[in-house]
Amino acid sequence: MAMAISGWSPPSACGSGAGATLTSRAPAVVCFTDRAWKPAVVAAGLEPTRHNGFHALRHHYASVLLDAGVSIRALADYLGHSDPGFTLRVYTHLMPASEDRARQAVDAAFTNTDKTRRPA
Repeated sequence: MAMAISGWSPPSACGSGAGATLTSRAPAVVCFTDRAWKPAVVAAGLEPTRHNGFHALRHHYASVLLDAGVSIRALADYLGHSDPGFTLRVYTHLMPASEDRARQAVDAAFTNTDKTRRPA
């Protein structure tokens, strides 16, 4: 699929894509879905469905950003959501690493890694 979409760029009939987000119905997004993504799914031997469509790609994008530590507020902006609370409600299940990160932050705060420094 990556090879099928790697060289795609929106034709002039699709518009510039200015202002397009991963949730918008901007002409460039619609063109990408119809002219690149769906044909790539078919070329991979799959039937285009909601589970392998652009919606799934958008969720994957969000999960990658959340796993990398991008804030909910920034993710909301990237996805075109006006309310970060909505983004949090939708993607909260994709944040299981939060507990591990919190535990590691507390552990690091109480671990003296510099042997020459004395606790205050």
